[in-house]
Amino acid sequence: MKEITADGRTVTLKDLANELGIHPSTVSRILHSGSDVARGAASVATAERVRELARKRGYSPNPQAAGLRTRRTRLMGVIVPRLSDLVLAIMYEGIEEAAAELGYSTFVMNSRDDPQEQRRKTDTMLARRVDGLIIGDAHLDGSQLRELTARNIPFVLMNRRVTGYPSATCDDVLGGQLVADHLWSQGHRNVAVIAGEPYASTAVDRTAGFADRWKSLGGKLPQEAIVWSRFDTAGGREATETILAGRNPNPTAVFAVNDFAAIGAMGVLRSHGLAVGSDVAVVGFNDTSVAAELPIPLSSVRSPMLDIGRTAMQLLKRVLDGEQVEPVRLKPTLCVRESSAWDNAA
Repeated sequence: MKEITADGRTVTLKDLANELGIHPSTVSRILHSGSDVARGAASVATAERVRELARKRGYSPNPQAAGLRTRRTRLMGVIVPRLSDLVLAIMYEGIEEAAAELGYSTFVMNSRDDPQEQRRKTDTMLARRVDGLIIGDAHLDGSQLRELTARNIPFVLMNRRVTGYPSATCDDVLGGQLVADHLWSQGHRNVAVIAGEPYASTAVDRTAGFADRWKSLGGKLPQEAIVWSRFDTAGGREATETILAGRNPNPTAVFAVNDFAAIGAMGVLRSHGLAVGSDVAVVGFNDTSVAAELPIPLSSVRSPMLDIGRTAMQLLKRVLDGEQVEPVRLKPTLCVRESSAWDNAA
């Protein structure tokens, strides 16, 4: 049952205490006691009055949230889609570094980007009395975040942003703009985008940054040239096959919003007899360690992954200290390599 008053306002312990004329701490001890009467808190009659009013007002104490409010474990929970993702693994290293400096410990769980799994993993972490959460799998609809806010759970977002919530991310819009400027300067005019998952701000912002800048430069980017896909090599392969089978002539450049999708794209281009770097330029995003080591080194937007993780942990500490925290977007840079460093574009 929702913890609301008759007029729709959220009920607090203070509301109950004011109505009963007793101290809020007494109300808290009674409602959070596992016994019939909280030890030393009040008489049996007072305890019954408190519990009766709580039932009447629809107040149901949340033991997980109460644990977060009343005591610190110096333990932080981190939720990511999958820690096997190299980008997220590096961000988690940054979280651990900053947490150790601040005297905290962390543990991480995978949600596989599934909303039901996100909620299960969140509840598991709260049951372990974490002081707060770093969420690396936020969806743009923000439904889970609204639930956490309503439960007074301290959290910050990492890697992905949602408007209205504190976050540490790369400036993904700027990253997309850097790619558009680079490809335009190389003479490309027919391009395609492997856009990622539409529920993730990383995909939406990188694609929007590229598309808006491309059009402002005078380029055309028809809707069919933007293909949404998974953030992995399989997604990149499938998206590239879709692009090559499309109604437009073959693009001279492909921007993939994730390095692994770009690697998948490079494989498909080769299988179609197209040379990466001369027939078709390819640019990825994140500049993971594999990008520079490929047979044809991959141009990629370098995201400050370690610093994103460190910043997320620092922001969460500030949230726990009661500060108002604004989103932080860290600046990316473009690393140009053989996959797009040519000047003979059609």
